Amino acid sequence: MKITFLGTGTSQGVPVIGCGCEVCTSADPRDNRLRTSILLSQGGVNIAVDAGPDFRQQMLRAGVKHLEAILLTHEHNDHIMGLDDVRPFNFLQEQDMPLYGTPEVLAEVRHRFAYIFEENPYPGAPMIALRPISKTQKFTVAGIEIQPVEVMHGDWPVLGFRVADFTYITDMKSISEVELAKISGTKVLVINALHHQEHASHLNLREALDFIETVRPEQAYLTHIGHRMGRHGEVAAQLSQGVALAHDGLVLGY
Repeated sequence: MKITFLGTGTSQGVPVIGCGCEVCTSADPRDNRLRTSILLSQGGVNIAVDAGPDFRQQMLRAGVKHLEAILLTHEHNDHIMGLDDVRPFNFLQEQDMPLYGTPEVLAEVRHRFAYIFEENPYPGAPMIALRPISKTQKFTVAGIEIQPVEVMHGDWPVLGFRVADFTYITDMKSISEVELAKISGTKVLVINALHHQEHASHLNLREALDFIETVRPEQAYLTHIGHRMGRHGEVAAQLSQGVALAHDGLVLGY
């Protein structure tokens, strides 16, 4: 399995428009963060998790030539607004793009991208096949078994995903004991950490580290990072062994 971090930033991305802070003006490329997304690759199958506003740029930067499916964690704009850019994959693969999400998320996709789902869409419109999933059932994409894990983004339900010993969670603030049990034994964990301050709907750094201590993976990576976290190099140097800041373009293989 190979995991590529397509984006590791917050809803605004980093640098933030108009900001002159030390992170937003940093010369370290690891401080440039597109909206959060990953690419999971296994056995010739590519699956993207989320398709935010930077989806096109992320696909180009990662050199993705084919894409078998997109999994949606939730329907916030920074996770779905790049869906129009599945069109090149439609043309290349000559088929609809399977899009997996809860019924509520897929209903919102239908609403925001109504032109895709018209009875007679205009020629060249994206072709998307909606695939409803539930937190209670595993599902399979091109032979890869995926376990949904529900977390709460404030009071908003969001799905994380576990594939074998790898678990990816973003936009989490809390998790139930039932859902936590689904990720027991995870060897590699990706979890969101916004910055150092308390936040109503995201884990801050301290909370993310506490969660990692609870799960006890062999290795953990922090994502969905804001510019107020601090420079990558400085923050990374303060983390304990087994915990790392993810950055755009980082590739994990195991």
